[in-house]
Amino acid sequence: MALDDNESDALIGSDKVEGTAVYGADGNKVGTIERLMIDKTSGKVSYAVLSFGGFLGIGDDHYPLPWQSLKYDTNLGGYVTGITESRLQGAPKYRDEASWNWNDPAAGRSVNDYYGVPI
Repeated sequence: MALDDNESDALIGSDKVEGTAVYGADGNKVGTIERLMIDKTSGKVSYAVLSFGGFLGIGDDHYPLPWQSLKYDTNLGGYVTGITESRLQGAPKYRDEASWNWNDPAAGRSVNDYYGVPI
């Protein structure tokens, strides 16, 4: 697979990550990455927001996943995580942006605690 102008062997542009499939531990697709949440100070990606459910982007739920819980799989051309669709059922999520407060430290803790990832 040829590399585009906005990626290298080790780096990829955020526009290439958005829309990429995410596969669960069972190998089934659980959703797609809608956006990345980047720490302004460190410049590191903190969360990938997984879009799941709905139809053609309407009625999707959005699940913040700790970035370190995702690993890129070159064979699948997507990210793999230890979660499954059934594990998402109880995960922290939001339907629309107005119902999630990224400034609330408790929201971040709830996501990291749910997935067993230290902050």
